[in-house]
Amino acid sequence: MAQATERLQRYLDDELEECRNEDVERRLDELSTLEAGLGTERAQAELEVLSALSNETRYTLVRVLVAAEDDLCVCELNAVVDVTESGLSHALSALVEAGLVEGWKDGRWKKYRATNQAVALVTVLEGSVSIDE
Repeated sequence: MAQATERLQRYLDDELEECRNEDVERRLDELSTLEAGLGTERAQAELEVLSALSNETRYTLVRVLVAAEDDLCVCELNAVVDVTESGLSHALSALVEAGLVEGWKDGRWKKYRATNQAVALVTVLEGSVSIDE
């Protein structure tokens, strides 16, 4: 931490043209407040959502469900991804647990749909990537 404080002091000295210990302490307090505002529980929940999307199969399932704008049967999803039924079940369970997908029984069939959270994340991701075509 001492090395980080020294770097911060050099940075503030450069920015303020004169840096006192009080300046460093004030900035450290400001940064600490920013970090505390994130909250450990919130950060953990966000990391779980991102972790759920970090697998190609799960990401594909979310993208398909968002694009479908409707419920899809598990048999339809199985036709989209090249995984075993067990792998599909595991992927969908992880997405449900992360709050990205909702699943329910409809008679003999299991259906799924994207949550509003999944739609929002996919929308943000689509806006964050540019692909030269």
